[in-house]
Amino acid sequence: MAITIQHKRDTAANWTSNNPTLAAGEFGFETDTGKLKLGDGSTAWSSLDYFEPAAAAAAPYTFQGSTSGYTTGGSNPPARYDIIDKFPFSSDTNATDVGDSTAARNSLAGQTSSSHSYNSGGYLVYNTIEKFPFSTDTNATDVGDLITCVADAAGQSSGTSGYSSGGYNSTCSPTDLNIIQKFPVSSDSASTDVADLTVARFAVAGHSSDSNGYTSGGFPYPINRTIDKFPFSSDANATDVGDGTVCHTGRVGQSSDTHGYQSGGYQFVPYADTRNVIDKFSFSSDGNSTSVGVLSVPGQRGAGQSSTDNGYTSGAIQYTPVVSPTYVNRIDKFPFSSDGNATDVGDLTCPRAMGAGTQV
Repeated sequence: MAITIQHKRDTAANWTSNNPTLAAGEFGFETDTGKLKLGDGSTAWSSLDYFEPAAAAAAPYTFQGSTSGYTTGGSNPPARYDIIDKFPFSSDTNATDVGDSTAARNSLAGQTSSSHSYNSGGYLVYNTIEKFPFSTDTNATDVGDLITCVADAAGQSSGTSGYSSGGYNSTCSPTDLNIIQKFPVSSDSASTDVADLTVARFAVAGHSSDSNGYTSGGFPYPINRTIDKFPFSSDANATDVGDGTVCHTGRVGQSSDTHGYQSGGYQFVPYADTRNVIDKFSFSSDGNSTSVGVLSVPGQRGAGQSSTDNGYTSGAIQYTPVVSPTYVNRIDKFPFSSDGNATDVGDLTCPRAMGAGTQV
């Protein structure tokens, strides 16, 4: 004869209303939500946490997103924006406004954890670290401060920490910075100065592998071909591991699980205008970038996002010496699996540049 084992079960409302104390090791099941609680013999139902297997409770962090890309802040002079735009990775479509930053700012850096998007620094906000959750569309909150006021820095993410590297001090006459700042994502707190880049520079691109952060390009000329690498496992200075294909500033950074990508930028020599080149460099070995494609239009100072399959560039400034700057709202996408050109797959809610890019 078959043996049937049944656990206590009821609706979530009835469990809460009755608020029983389950015996140690006894399960209670919510029939309308599918959730479980496990008793300890002394804690009432309403004070118990839901039972969650360890594998589900601690999903591994990956830098690349599988669901959505975000573009936060930015400017289209004279306007600065506090907009948080979100667009899907599963289909080519326009972004929607899903929340607000803590203040209108541009030239900010983006970082991520498994559950939140972080934005740090920026112009006219200076040293703020803010975050907003991926699980719901809502406004950002202020959770800490950088050690100094920084704009135009690069953002990197290890899963346990967010990094801000390079940039310039934005509170007085610009001073180029070489500092690498780190802040934890397990708690809301300030950053610490943990290392230095090989050279001070700003308007740089950020990249993240599983084990290292990378900072590439930047201003001033001619140092803006440098690719710096620093470890996530220890607080140590960056090393120069390669060069970009050309002298570009204002490049946008993306990361696959094997390569860092640099897209667009402003080329000083010989053209002195915005460019559309897409470069990539290997995470597995130190070396120079190679050109692998082009954006749909030239541009600099966009925001970069990375899905598991594609790199994205959202917003940008188009500029030539004889034409006034044009701010665009395009969202470009290019594949990681093969070297190829980007296609225009959607629009931000408004034309702008110098925002922060993140993904989930």
